[in-house]
Amino acid sequence: MTLSPKDLSKLLDILEEENLDTSLENLCNQLHQIFPKEDRFKVGMTLVLLLQHIDLLPKNVQRIIAVALLFDLYRGETLASTPFAPVFVQVLRSQEDTNNGVPKTNFSGHIPVLSQCEKNLLISLLGYNQKDILKKTPRQIVDELYFVSVPPVDLSNLQVQLAERRSELPSIAKCGNPVILPDMDHSKVTEIDKNATKNMTEVLTANDPPLCSQSYQPEFLRLVPPLYRSVDELPWFNVTDPSQFTIEYDTNMCVSNCAGAEARRLMGKAFKSVLTLQQQQHLVNELDRDPKLVYHIGLTPGKLPDLVENNPLIAIEVLLKLMQSSQITEYFSVLVNMEMSLHSMEVVNRLTTTVDLPTEFVHLYISNCISTCETIKDRYMQNRLVRLVCVFLQSLIRNKIINVKELFIEVQAFCIEFSRIREAAALFRLLKQLESGDIGGLNAPPTNNKLDMC
Repeated sequence: MTLSPKDLSKLLDILEEENLDTSLENLCNQLHQIFPKEDRFKVGMTLVLLLQHIDLLPKNVQRIIAVALLFDLYRGETLASTPFAPVFVQVLRSQEDTNNGVPKTNFSGHIPVLSQCEKNLLISLLGYNQKDILKKTPRQIVDELYFVSVPPVDLSNLQVQLAERRSELPSIAKCGNPVILPDMDHSKVTEIDKNATKNMTEVLTANDPPLCSQSYQPEFLRLVPPLYRSVDELPWFNVTDPSQFTIEYDTNMCVSNCAGAEARRLMGKAFKSVLTLQQQQHLVNELDRDPKLVYHIGLTPGKLPDLVENNPLIAIEVLLKLMQSSQITEYFSVLVNMEMSLHSMEVVNRLTTTVDLPTEFVHLYISNCISTCETIKDRYMQNRLVRLVCVFLQSLIRNKIINVKELFIEVQAFCIEFSRIREAAALFRLLKQLESGDIGGLNAPPTNNKLDMC
């Protein structure tokens, strides 16, 4: 966890007091150029250790540079994810750790004690003016922040994130005592120690494991648990003769569900061509056996029109099983907006007599049918579709599936326009009976409720 003497010398060069008039941004850039990413944690641990002990880093300018370097060490990463974020939080949380801007002498621990000027720098870096602060020199930082009070920064969100990360650590990893203690005689701080660099090099590059880890954690000793002995305990077999055992394979592994595969195959064919009665019955039986299979056979709203035109009975079955699906509204929308045909009318008619379709969808489908009849150019096809629509509407009215009053004007105009067609005249008479209140005729069976006209 420590730097080599050569790397430590490079770091101390950046921390030299001679860099008083070099911007913090340039000093941070030098740090990133000298040390690769894999050494960032070692550099950070060294900076924290130097800030912990004022006798190792006595000059105010040096400590200003160290704070800026430590903050910018993990540039571009989220603060809460960096390993030294707890240091910043603990430093700013302590309320009575300075005495007229000078750190108290009775502190010994992992968290550095910073002067008010150094705290002001850290608060500014954590705030919104980070870029402006880094453009200043250490001399400017001391002149501007030494005798002022910077408003505190809100650390609540950062503390919550760090608490969540710390809760995942084992208790034994949270304890430990520092192995390097500061010199309690701070009268030497004001003196220029010519051997400071030498002392730091000796302390920080020590090869002893306690110094490298920077803390001493007590060894957690536990008794070896006794062997569990029970009559029902599964014995452990040491295989000595492999020839007495054979490998058993699960033949069902990686084999697709045959029923599901066959249902998907038939559904894929149903989109393109008409299935035989046997194939239709087989597909319906599979869907009845496993209702959830309808979600895995390749049906989408976009494929519904093809299924309706080729296999309307299958379309009816799958739509009934999709009634609880979150996509059923999308299926209905595709159904009522598709091109009108005998098959689409058959599907809508069957659904209306089986389940409660949303009224707006039924009305939209009726409007689309009327519009199609009015715009078609082929006279023969027009007559055929008008007859289908009239029979369809009579079925809906007689079964009380729609409230004809809501569509009375539109349906009446449709009947008048095509009054030459017998089914349209019959529908018109039915409307007049409803309008006059004579509903006795509604109990009579419809002329053709199966929509099987040609």
